[in-house]
Amino acid sequence: MSVLVDLFAVLPQRRPVEDDDLWAAGFGPALAAFEAGVRARYTEGTLLRLLDSPDPRARRASALALGLTAAPAVVPAVAGALHDDDKQVRRFAADALWELWFRGGTDAQNARLRRAASEPDAAKAKAALDALAREALEFAEVLNQRAIWHFKRGDYARAALDCEATLQLNPHHYGAAAGLGQCQLKLNRPRAALRAFRRALAINPDLDLYDTVRALEALDGE
Repeated sequence: MSVLVDLFAVLPQRRPVEDDDLWAAGFGPALAAFEAGVRARYTEGTLLRLLDSPDPRARRASALALGLTAAPAVVPAVAGALHDDDKQVRRFAADALWELWFRGGTDAQNARLRRAASEPDAAKAKAALDALAREALEFAEVLNQRAIWHFKRGDYARAALDCEATLQLNPHHYGAAAGLGQCQLKLNRPRAALRAFRRALAINPDLDLYDTVRALEALDGE
């Protein structure tokens, strides 16, 4: 058993009847210890090789570790793990991608994006996202977060434009593809919505979109 699997095995496993808050309280410190152990022992290249291990435990641990420690350049490899035959690998890969997407800029830009995404003042959040979008032209998650901002306020056309721009920069962004589908539904464009939802499922087959796709296919006569 590899050291990575040993480190991963120490993490508390969620039990079906366990309270989420209690589980999270125990998981946080353990996750920090896991990350420290990974950083001390593993390179990004080794973690990428372990992502293709025949042992699903190693693949799970690698997906989690890459989300915690890797640079955004690993996104295509981690996105490939969304098609793993192990459900837990797919779950860890899906979560890891969000962590990687939020690290798409400089350290300072990443911190600013997290603040903007959690800013309760809508005007301040929008101003911060606009400023980042002008400054960090390749930072796809900035545009995705701005799409979410627009969507929440009913501006579905602008949200769709930001989803499309996100996907141009990051074609692995299943969240932006699914979001684009939701925007197209709101704009009464069912065929465009169907295309977007199919794209999202092609990236991440575990998304809960199959009923929606079937309904749109029936509406379209496919």
